[in-house]
Amino acid sequence: MDELDLLKKDWKKQESKYPTLSFDEIYKMIHKRSSSIVKWIFIICIAEFAFWALLNLLVPDSYIEIYEKFHLKTFLHVSQVIHYIVVAVFLYLFYKNFKSISVIDNTKVLMKKILKTRKTVNYYIYYNIGLYVILTIIFNIVMFSNSEILMELVDPEHTKNVNEALMFNIMLVTQIIVFIIMVALLCLFYRVVYGILLRRLKKNYKELASLEI
Repeated sequence: MDELDLLKKDWKKQESKYPTLSFDEIYKMIHKRSSSIVKWIFIICIAEFAFWALLNLLVPDSYIEIYEKFHLKTFLHVSQVIHYIVVAVFLYLFYKNFKSISVIDNTKVLMKKILKTRKTVNYYIYYNIGLYVILTIIFNIVMFSNSEILMELVDPEHTKNVNEALMFNIMLVTQIIVFIIMVALLCLFYRVVYGILLRRLKKNYKELASLEI
């Protein structure tokens, strides 16, 4: 039981052991805590956006040339632009949620804003994981459908020592394993980072709901 739970218990039972707090005082504590959580969601989203943007800038030209060989360079750039636009929209929504929660002085409205924020974060998580899954599947379908180009990248000297069928199967299995691991890591990252904040928001929502009873 945390400090807020103790204070709520005291407020309800009117015990003299702890200072008695009014409904408004407890509400203000929950309000402040909710506003802080939404602010951190906004900050983490900005940090995440900056990290991936910086990572894209550090990608070597040789990596881009691989996509060019498969005629995916334009698709890659277009998908990146669309992704940045979508993330910018989410950043705006997170900022808007933070600003709106900061000035709310009504319990029911605050509860609705908390639910709205949790939904926005969940949509953001689903979008990022879904985007990675879709793009990875598209890129792999295109690359493995052009086996000649793929084998040329693997064996640029065209040596006779390479078993093309075996190499193709090894690469396919490796890509599947890497894909599963990356999806698992993404899910774990969002579950840990955003999941903690969402659980705290859910707890605040329940606290507000109990105040309304």
